[in-house]
This record gives sequence, structure tokens and C-alpha cells, in this order.
Amino acid sequence: MPTQPAPRSGSIRVIVHGGAGGAPDEPEPRQAVLDRAVERGTERETPLGAVEAALAVLESDPRFNAGVGGAVQSDGVVRTDAGVMTSDRELGAVCSMPGVEHAASVARVVHSETPHIFVSGSHAVELADDFGIETGVDLLTDEKRARYEKEDPPQGGPREHLDWLATRFGSGDDQAGERSDDGGAERSEEREAPDHDTVGAVATDGETFAAATSTGGRSFALAGRVGDVPQVGSGFFCTEAGGASATGAGEDIARVTLSRRAVDFLDDGLDAQAAADRAIEEFEEITESGAGVIVLGDDGAGSAFNTDGMQTSVGST
Repeated sequence: MPTQPAPRSGSIRVIVHGGAGGAPDEPEPRQAVLDRAVERGTERETPLGAVEAALAVLESDPRFNAGVGGAVQSDGVVRTDAGVMTSDRELGAVCSMPGVEHAASVARVVHSETPHIFVSGSHAVELADDFGIETGVDLLTDEKRARYEKEDPPQGGPREHLDWLATRFGSGDDQAGERSDDGGAERSEEREAPDHDTVGAVATDGETFAAATSTGGRSFALAGRVGDVPQVGSGFFCTEAGGASATGAGEDIARVTLSRRAVDFLDDGLDAQAAADRAIEEFEEITESGAGVIVLGDDGAGSAFNTDGMQTSVGST
């Protein structure tokens, strides 16, 4: 996408993504949700409020892999992760939360209400509940449940789960962020993972920035697996130069701290689109894997990906 103009001071500009991976079967309805998420974000008064509001829309829509309809782990449970960061380098992250739809809101609680940067598992769920964020939500859709049960789920301990997921984790053009020319894991109609991915948002008021990413993980991962999304510098990053949110092959994104690299390129003087392009080029050179990234800087917004698809939306007040 071309670099978008920077917002005037005081107005809110938001860019969101709906995940990098296989081309979606129904891009138009997904794009409409992304556009609505941007609209919701631009109604807020601060960049932090904007990214939280935008992601809340996507976390509630099963078309995306965050919140409701998130990826199922090896024990049949959907666990959500998220991270947020503002340009003053304050941040908050959460992971491994069963039954929490709005993970980005919990990450904001960690950012704004605690002296910490990361809270995990049942303790993060308790934190959410104490701050009025709904818990105990059934995140498993009928479609995801059927796909999981079709895979003859493991019954034993972690070793059995690892044997089971060896031929399943990241299968399909989905959360794996696989590239169309990749000759990796076997794929079939019977072993098809969902065709969507992690969601993210970056916002600015012309003076400060905020970045956030939220996910339901990656299909058929080991129970308790945590990927790149809540790891600062990997799934999200933000400084005075701008912010970024990444999506795709989580383990590889974490290995190269993709979001941090994109913001580094902003610091080096590249515009948002050039920073996104260079970050994905470098990522592919190092990992030969698939990913996407959105970037927002003083000059405007940019995005890049090397998978079959990544839908984005940009808007401002």
C-alpha cells in the first residue's frame, strides 16, 4: 500500500491489519470489519484508546484469529495473547488467557494500571476480571471445534501432544504465515487450518503513537504455547519515531524481532512504507518464512507482506 499522509496534530489516524497468510475466501466482509475497526478507533481521543477500540471489533469477529474464533491449542482450548506499547516506551502484555475475548484491553490494564510489563495465564484472567473485562467467554466456535475434533486430538501428556502436532502445527495457509511458494508442511482438505491470522493496530494523534497486537495463537500448537504477539519488539513495538504490528509465522517473527526492526528503519529515516518493505525483505532473507507488518510514522502509514494476502485498513478523523 502507498504511504498515507500524516495526520494533523490532534486528529487520530489508525491503521489495522487482519493477519498475513492465505488469501481469504470472503475478503469483502472481512474488509468491511477492518474498516469498521478503523472507524471505531478514530472515535477515541488518544492513540492508546484508538488501538484498543479498533482491536475490540476484530477480537469479537470470528473471521479473525483473536478472541472469539481463535486458534485451538492441542488440548482443545483457545488461549488469547496481546501486547500494547506507547511512544514513551510504556508497555503491557498478557498471554495464555482462556475465556478472555478482549486480550488487548487486558494488556492495556497491565500498561496503565500496574508497575509490570507482562502478566500470564490464570493471573492475567483474574486481573481482567478485577478491572471489569469479561472473562469466562466461550471462544470456541462450532467450526473450530469440528476442525479440532476431526484431527483425532491427543489424550496424554505433552510428549503425546508433541507427537500429535508434529504434522499439524502451522498446517495450511493460516496462522503459520506460509508463503505460496513454500514447500513445507503437508496440506490437505482434511487437515486445513483456518485462513486468517493475528490482528493488530497502530495509531497516532500527530504527536504520540500506540501499537497493539492481539491473537488466538496458532492452530494445533502445544497447550500453553506463546508466540510472538505479546513479546515486545516481536509482535508489537513503538517509539517516538512510530509504531508497528506484525503478523505471520510467530516463532520466526520472534527470532528476528520484526516489529522492532520496522521501527528501527523509521529511526534510520525511512518513511513508513519503505520501513515496512525493508523489514519484510530482511525477515524473508533471514527466515525464508512468511509474515506481514503495518507501520505508522510521522509521514503516514505503510504495510508489507510476503504471504498470499494481508488485508489492512487506514482512516483518520
